[in-house]
Amino acid sequence: MKKLLLLLFAILPAMVFAQGFQVNLHGQKQIGMGHTGTGLLQDGSSVLFNPGAVVMLPENFVQAGISPLFFKSDFNPSGTTDQFRTKNKVATPFTAYAVWGPKNSWWKLGLGVYTPFGGLTDWGNQWTGKYVLESLDLKAIYFQPTISIKLADFLSVGGGFVYNHGTVDLTRAIPLVNASGDVGQAELKGNAHGFGWNAGVFLKTEVGLTVGLDYRSKVNTTVKSGDAIFTVPASIQANFPQPNTFSTTLPLPSTSSIGFGYSPAKDWTIAVDVNFTHWSVYKVLGFDYAQNTPTLQDTYSPRNYKDGWSYRAGTQYKASDKLFLRAGGGYATTAVRDGYVTPEAPDANRYYFTGGIGYALAKHLDLDVSFEYERVISRTQTNIESQLSGTFKTNVYIPGLSLAYHW
Repeated sequence: MKKLLLLLFAILPAMVFAQGFQVNLHGQKQIGMGHTGTGLLQDGSSVLFNPGAVVMLPENFVQAGISPLFFKSDFNPSGTTDQFRTKNKVATPFTAYAVWGPKNSWWKLGLGVYTPFGGLTDWGNQWTGKYVLESLDLKAIYFQPTISIKLADFLSVGGGFVYNHGTVDLTRAIPLVNASGDVGQAELKGNAHGFGWNAGVFLKTEVGLTVGLDYRSKVNTTVKSGDAIFTVPASIQANFPQPNTFSTTLPLPSTSSIGFGYSPAKDWTIAVDVNFTHWSVYKVLGFDYAQNTPTLQDTYSPRNYKDGWSYRAGTQYKASDKLFLRAGGGYATTAVRDGYVTPEAPDANRYYFTGGIGYALAKHLDLDVSFEYERVISRTQTNIESQLSGTFKTNVYIPGLSLAYHW
């Protein structure tokens, strides 16, 4: 039993490091165009997509948006016809941006508040993998003050400091039963903090092609005194000291992007982005509990994730002075190697399709809506630590809405 309990606690926060928990919902215009934006000038979302482009924006912006995320995952245990499904929960990634600078100035300032990592999953307490995970609520909120400088009419650079505030609340069952037949429970919850940066370069060419480069750094996010709460039979409560806390450091990975924008005709814009996410920084996971016992020891667990790529393309058509139509799509490779797939993030290679509409409600006020369908390719796996074996199938549905005021 001791070995099993150590294993259960060792794999608790693996959800942070799956491709499925990198939230790429950073602006409705960009979502509608397949998440392209590194090489485009569109709105205040450039604070995130490419700080170098911010000073090239012809106007100042204040905008905010939300993209409710509906995550539907099924699990079929190996050798059975059973089907287990996640409960209907809605995650709410959001964005807020502000850009300001004097008209035609060589500088602009920006501020971004956005959620690049997160997840909301609830498998319930009756499914076959309850000893691996029951529920998860994870949020990482980045705050990014930014400055952008024009070096020439065709070239600009920019960068920003990043502060991350994160929260996590995770529950799972423990294979211990009290006199009433109730299964033990473990809950880990706490706040995390980390620091990083974002920098970009933007280039306009004589042939009408725009090019952007962006680098978002790794953010080492630390939980210093998270609450470790164990509900177990009274006869063994001494093996799980209460109250108890834990600490850990989680490396949220860096992302490098290159993007291109081009207008082949007056009313058309096309864009292509390629993104590289350095997931391989996540090699091991360690937990340090404030109070240990022979049963509850600090843990060390290998992860050995691999780097991931995503390929994105999109287009926008200006139907009138007030109406814009958008479409796009993309493909992303998984960061999770065989043997490491978990119900926190049943990850695999994935493809997606997006669409969007923009409408000018008034001279200085825009409404943008978007929709994304994402299909995670089914994947049959046996986890090398928990031995949970079966096939995961996942679909994601994401509507979105934003308002932007510009002047």
